[in-house]
This record gives sequence, C-alpha cells and structure tokens, in this order.
Amino acid sequence: MKFFVDTADIADIRELADTGLLDGVTTNPSLIAKSGRDFMEVTKEICDIVDGPVSAEVVALDHETMMKEAETLRRIADNVCIKVPLTIDGLKTCKKLTSDGTMVNVTLCFSANQALLAAKAGATFVSPFVGRHDDNGFDGMALIRDIRLIYDNYPGFTTEILVASIRNPVHVLESARIGADVATMPPAVIKGLFKHVLTDKGIEGFLKDWEKTGQSIPTA
Repeated sequence: MKFFVDTADIADIRELADTGLLDGVTTNPSLIAKSGRDFMEVTKEICDIVDGPVSAEVVALDHETMMKEAETLRRIADNVCIKVPLTIDGLKTCKKLTSDGTMVNVTLCFSANQALLAAKAGATFVSPFVGRHDDNGFDGMALIRDIRLIYDNYPGFTTEILVASIRNPVHVLESARIGADVATMPPAVIKGLFKHVLTDKGIEGFLKDWEKTGQSIPTA
C-alpha cells in the first residue's frame, strides 16, 4: 500500500520524505490556507521534494473553469495530480483530463456508486473519506470494502482507492487488510505507525544491557 501524507507543511513533508517511505502528498484548500503561504509557491515546493503524485485541488465548480484552473496547476510540475470534486462537472473534467494523460484524484467520495462513476470517468485515484463517514454514523471501512469489491469485479478499471480522512492507525490497518491502494494521512498518524510500547521497552532493555558491557561500536 502506498503512503501519502495529507498536509501542506513543508517541514513535515521533508521529514517524512527523508524516511524513503513517502509515496505522495495530498493537499486541499483548507491545508493550503493553514500553511499561510501562496498556493502556487507551496505546491511547487512540495513537487520538488516528492517524486510521487502531489494532489492540487481546483476550487471552481463548473467544468469550463475547472479546466482552466487545471491547465494552470498541471504546469507547476509533471507530478501534479489534479484534484476535482465528485460532481457531474468534476467527473466531466476528470474524463477530459485523464484522456490526455493528466493524473486526476476525485475527492469527497462517500458512496460506492460515486466510486463506480469515478472509475468510469477514468480517475487515477478516488478518495473515499472514512473518518467523515464514521462521524456521521456510517461505517467508513464498509465503504472501502464495497469499492474494493466493485473494482475487483471489473478488471478494466484502473482507478486506485486512496483512503482519505484517516484519523488513526486502525484506519490504516483496516485499509491495508481490505486491499486499498493508497492511504493518505496527517503526519501525526504516519509517525504513530512507528510506535509500539514493546518496541520502546525492548530498545530500553537492549541499551541497558549494552551499557553493562562497557563497549562501543566504532563509527570511523
């Protein structure tokens, strides 16, 4: 499963990219606003740090303006993935863009039927929001299972399931068990995947035992 980080914070992106485990980045207007920086500038900087897809979202709601915004965004870098909402105009834009080779992430997916439409529109990624789904009394992971089943039923579909609105490591685990292609998460959730109390205790015990030997490992 690919790991994307959901942020526009350059320091966090650099830190995670340095691990070699980061496959891409997702942003949205809210994250860009939180960064307090110019949209085009911060997107270009992210694209320079990460080789994989960097989702940059249009803000228009009509097809014609979406296409104009997409044209501006895809000039930023070759790894820009245009992010569009799951609406009729959004899917119309998706079809047009993917037909000429542009990556498209269809976002704000909340039903398997919507995911089916995104696949038919040729989306590179579809982003079902599991956390927001859970918040409203639905089962976010059931949605991922349904989408996975539908996509597997039709091998001609190439759309990848990009699980979004991930709130905790359990969401990541369940997404991987179901077979989602990508998980995009806040930096804190990715860092939380490294942690386990027994790992910490094990390191502490090994170091105490090593100190007793009075030895050191040469570093030069």
